[in-house]
Amino acid sequence: SLSGLSLAMLRDGDHSGLIAILFLFAVVWATDITAYFVGRAVGGPKLAPSISPGKTQSGALGGAVGGVVAGVLLASATGVGNLGTLGLVALALSVVAQAGDLFESWVKRRHGQKDSGNLIPGHGGVMDRVDGLVAAALALYVIGWISAGADHPAQGLFPI
Repeated sequence: SLSGLSLAMLRDGDHSGLIAILFLFAVVWATDITAYFVGRAVGGPKLAPSISPGKTQSGALGGAVGGVVAGVLLASATGVGNLGTLGLVALALSVVAQAGDLFESWVKRRHGQKDSGNLIPGHGGVMDRVDGLVAAALALYVIGWISAGADHPAQGLFPI
């Protein structure tokens, strides 16, 4: 529920909130997609084989790069000027999203489940689609809150 509340408070009905949500989605989705394709193409040592045997270190690194590129591109396209800071925020969100993904995998393994549900066949369940987003949404809210205060967390990072 903290993640849903974080998304709502980030959005907050203003233009900065919209940019914050789009930035969050771009970083998390690009991280997930890039990590998958880089990991498949490059391979190499496993990231956390006892938790998620398919994830590789190269995929994690590729995902982080993809998340940063997507975040900076979105920020640039929307006219937000602090691209260096937002690149660092994107990197942090990418790492947090990957940690959220690993945490969800750990929970499934701990309970002897391959999937968190069967609503989306072949995708590990709904939580497999949003595990990184759940973690990153809360992280972005906290980063924004530290930057601008509790009243408008998105405006601290995405001033328009």
